[in-house]
Amino acid sequence: MFEIFTGNVTNYMPAVNSFLLCTLCSIVFGFAAAATYMFKNKYSKNMAVTLVLLPITVQVIIMVVSGNIGAGIAVAGAFSLVRFRSVPGNARDIGSLFSCMALGLIIGMGYLFYAFIFLLLFSATNLLLARVRFGIDRTNTRILKITVPENLDYEGLFDDILTKYTESFELNKVKTTNMDNLYKLTYNVRLKYSSIPKEFIDELRCQNGNLDISISRETKECEEL
Repeated sequence: MFEIFTGNVTNYMPAVNSFLLCTLCSIVFGFAAAATYMFKNKYSKNMAVTLVLLPITVQVIIMVVSGNIGAGIAVAGAFSLVRFRSVPGNARDIGSLFSCMALGLIIGMGYLFYAFIFLLLFSATNLLLARVRFGIDRTNTRILKITVPENLDYEGLFDDILTKYTESFELNKVKTTNMDNLYKLTYNVRLKYSSIPKEFIDELRCQNGNLDISISRETKECEEL
């Protein structure tokens, strides 16, 4: 650990120059971590700003309570009362928050060089995973929605077409719409091709009376913090 604290035994406050040096590192590293998080990722302004400020906040707290057990327990108790009242975030948001907290913790303890190494490894890994699109669903799973008239017997009506163009399909939901004059069928399908053939849509339109048809990827809920 770099000996950057010059306080005596009874005074745990760090020297001003040490405090300013660590705070400057927290700001620079926070900006770098936020920029890495924003690379090829959907994000909100609030989340980006939080990632910049979080290392500074954690670093200041750690430097102030360093060596003071009573103050450390008091701070831990105060933080235990804090509750996030925003909607849940996704896993990447939560991981970035923990990483920035760890960054602030390392800087606050005086390990500036190790904080820099951690930032390099974190940023390089994050950028590499984003570059190679690690974890992207590469299957051809889609959500198919077909609207049919209420007087049309939809049971098994589209099975031949779906068998021709998909590897598997399953009818998940049937819903009435347009004042109960129409039915909307929702299928989970896995296409045989990476693209959606025009012939596939045309054959479905011939069977459902040229009513609405939509096919899309499965949407995953992604709330912002």
